[in-house]
Amino acid sequence: MCQTAWAAARIEAQQLADLARLRRVRDRIDREYAEPLNVEALARGAHMSAGHLSRQFRLAYGESPYQYLMTRRIERATALLRRGDLSVTEVCFAVGCSSLGTFSTRFTELMGMSPSAYRQAVREHAGVAAGVPQCVVKQVTRPLRHQDALVA
Repeated sequence: MCQTAWAAARIEAQQLADLARLRRVRDRIDREYAEPLNVEALARGAHMSAGHLSRQFRLAYGESPYQYLMTRRIERATALLRRGDLSVTEVCFAVGCSSLGTFSTRFTELMGMSPSAYRQAVREHAGVAAGVPQCVVKQVTRPLRHQDALVA
């Protein structure tokens, strides 16, 4: 095997190993979204540097680990707000956010309205969604970056 082919095979093997680690990081975020997670801790768990994890995660999934984590938290928050038995503050802490201001800012960024406005809109349109399967409601209400939604 020539030197170039060997180097290419080694690079490909490293990329596959990185993708497997990235999947584990993504799965951990999905499982532990309500826990205090940060990029440094995620990177340590994946045996990568924080910078390398952030770059590779963005290349693989289109957003940084932090953005992905906040998307998961906001996705869960929308479900809790639709349920209607928790206040916005309780929802904020239930999904792992430690600051109501940051939660509200990120929620508005992703959903295009504040958590309170979202809750009010859900109440006003409660009859419209009656009988719609939860899997459809979840897909339709999945958070998008508001700027991305405006472009699409």
